[in-house]
Amino acid sequence: MKAKVLVVGCTGQTGSLIVDKLEQNKIVDVRYCSRRQDQVEKWKSEGKDAVYLDLDEPRTFGIALAGIDRLFILTGYTVDMLLQTKTLTDAAVKAGVSHIVHWGIFANWDCTEGHFAWHQLVETYIKASGIAWTNLHPNYFMENLINVTPIVDNQFVMFSGKARWGWTALDDAARVAAKVLEEGEKKHSGKSYWLSTEALNGDEAAEILTEELGRKITCDTKEPEELEALFNSGSTDVEITYARNAVDIMRQIQDGRMTYMGTIRDDVPYVTGTPSTSFREWVKIHKSELLNSLTSH
Repeated sequence: MKAKVLVVGCTGQTGSLIVDKLEQNKIVDVRYCSRRQDQVEKWKSEGKDAVYLDLDEPRTFGIALAGIDRLFILTGYTVDMLLQTKTLTDAAVKAGVSHIVHWGIFANWDCTEGHFAWHQLVETYIKASGIAWTNLHPNYFMENLINVTPIVDNQFVMFSGKARWGWTALDDAARVAAKVLEEGEKKHSGKSYWLSTEALNGDEAAEILTEELGRKITCDTKEPEELEALFNSGSTDVEITYARNAVDIMRQIQDGRMTYMGTIRDDVPYVTGTPSTSFREWVKIHKSELLNSLTSH
């Protein structure tokens, strides 16, 4: 019998990628979940195993987890993730889930940045639950250039000065997640996988974009204080605690406490057996999308 996998967050950009890969390979059975009942009904009409799951309502967890072997947890960027993951892990214990795969962050064990610490706390809780676990630690996503800080007027923004980040392709991270969910705890229990393929600062990324897109692209290098001002202006929809933490990340990268964010630590080939995607390769793959983004803005 195939293992049954529940992917939390399967309507989002990351979760949908993971689910697509699982459905392509057909090694495991996938259970879809959403906090929107209309989405659940749509999936059911398509013949999918789908359930209603609201991370803020633990009473929805029992039915969603019944019969599940492997659970993928991805939460949003709010402090609510602490309670959400705690209660979901407790429910997984009750339901007899054998393996939890957690989508976390790229951080040293003794980091002092708030939102990174949230992830470390829930990972510690998952480990203490007695369920086999695997933690994924992606760094800065290349896809941020499409949806978070898109290229506008041939320019994109970075708020950490000239500091380097370790970039990773979201598709690579999703391939790792899918592989772990397919192969399960026998191979991946107790392991942490790090996803940081290439170290670049904004200017270096802009140079590659310029060469591959055929037009001059520059990076508007800003300071953490400018990100703080942006959040304080109310023009962005972000939870206030997470906003403060995001600014703190930029400050700690600049003052040296989090310079490890600019390092390469690439477990993609070890898990998937295939190479990871370089930034230049990613730009080539997404060239049309990037060019369309330039014209639409």
